Amino acid sequence: MTYQLYIQLYCLIVDAGFVVPRYHAIEQALRERILQLAPHAPLPSESALCAEFGVSRMTARNAVTQLVNDGLVYRESGRGTFVAPPQANRRADSLVRFSEQIRRLGRTPSSLVLTAHIRPATAEELTQLRPGRAATVVEIRRVRIADTTPVALETAVFPGALSALLGRDLATGSLHAALVALGRVPTSGHATISAGKATTADARVLGVTGGTALLIERRLILDQHAQPLERTETRYVSDRYTLDVVFAVEQVPPSPPKPRRPPA
Repeated sequence: MTYQLYIQLYCLIVDAGFVVPRYHAIEQALRERILQLAPHAPLPSESALCAEFGVSRMTARNAVTQLVNDGLVYRESGRGTFVAPPQANRRADSLVRFSEQIRRLGRTPSSLVLTAHIRPATAEELTQLRPGRAATVVEIRRVRIADTTPVALETAVFPGALSALLGRDLATGSLHAALVALGRVPTSGHATISAGKATTADARVLGVTGGTALLIERRLILDQHAQPLERTETRYVSDRYTLDVVFAVEQVPPSPPKPRRPPA
């Protein structure tokens, strides 16, 4: 999708009365551009982005910062911003889309839609997603595929007000783009990661045997207004997907010096 199309989408969202950060349209355009660039290729400077997109330096900086946070580009002091080499694994603290990550690895992403419907919310979903008086949610279950290999079983649940998602292309289209078109931008979230075993149902759709090790990620994603947007469980085949964890080593403060005994 070109920048012009993103801007048209942005204008439609604004006309519909939704509030979407302007930097988001620029960020999405740069994501598409990065897919066509070689690793370590330079990105335009902030001043060049301001001139190209007609935005302030702060808006351009916010767009690039999000790309840095997602590991798609890196900054070098005094030199500029450059395309990062494709990462084989996603960082656990980053909300990079599955389809985008797979494309950066030179593979073709797609999805097999298993179910997509509206249903009553569970007690936990009422608490986490706050769907309102209707107390309904939209549930979309898909097998996420890289080339022809099933990688994960994803169950995504949204507030019932987002029922328009059911009319979108859920097999080859971007669910992220569909949310943005509805005025809801996935912005932040919280995730837990655990280990599990493939159930009979998991094994059937993922093409593995029952009991195969799975990496299970559960996320609660918030929109640009810090409102609950998406509750997702993704069950990855452990030898087909890996998450990297970046951490700092906690420094233990030195022990206080022992008091000196007075001379006898």
